[in-house]
Amino acid sequence: MAAVLGGTEVGAATYIVTIEGMEFRPSTLMVHRGDRVVWVNQDIVPHTATSADGRTFDSGHIAPGASWEHVVQGDGSVPYVCTLHPTMQAVLDIRKR
Repeated sequence: MAAVLGGTEVGAATYIVTIEGMEFRPSTLMVHRGDRVVWVNQDIVPHTATSADGRTFDSGHIAPGASWEHVVQGDGSVPYVCTLHPTMQAVLDIRKR
């Protein structure tokens, strides 16, 4: 489940994506440009959060117990995967404010 925390920019929010059980939770997350998404690895192995195009964002390896954050840009549907475990897939649904 995604958690929403207070954002630092006016109107911006922070969302948490949990990596656990070889899944991104939630698997689909609606956000707005300027929002921050934090991926928290609660699994026992490293993972990545990498846009399917490989250019929009790439976390590199997120160690167990670690996190990585990204401020969302653009709009539209942005699928992403764990490059270490390609069956792990999810989507950021980015909307204009």
